[in-house]
Amino acid sequence: MSTTRQPRDPSTERTLGQLVADATNDVSTIVRNEIALAKAEITTEAKTAGKGAAMFAAAGFVGLLGLIFLFHTIAQVIAIWLPLWAGYLITTALLFLVAAVLALVGRRSMQKMKGKPERTIKNAQETISTLKSGS
Repeated sequence: MSTTRQPRDPSTERTLGQLVADATNDVSTIVRNEIALAKAEITTEAKTAGKGAAMFAAAGFVGLLGLIFLFHTIAQVIAIWLPLWAGYLITTALLFLVAAVLALVGRRSMQKMKGKPERTIKNAQETISTLKSGS
């Protein structure tokens, strides 16, 4: 078995420009494929997250229905000692009282907010002053 070297045909040799163009094309294809893979994975995860969120929403809705029935039950229990309308009136007044307390607590919490990110603004100003003094 002899290994003889065949002379290269100058017409089949590729130029540096062609090699760079091919490499650029290959890298572009790889990047596009990676992006497609990432989209597929994210789509699958988003569908799973959507199903989970739908289940939480359904659980919240069913819980709300249960709460409504609980309040009807409380009104009916009060109606053992008082007229039915009084049981519903007391239950309704109790719900409005709870709503008012929650609204006041929420209002107080909102009033404590400063409304702007103080630390972030301070850090940004320090960065700007450092960059200005360094140049």
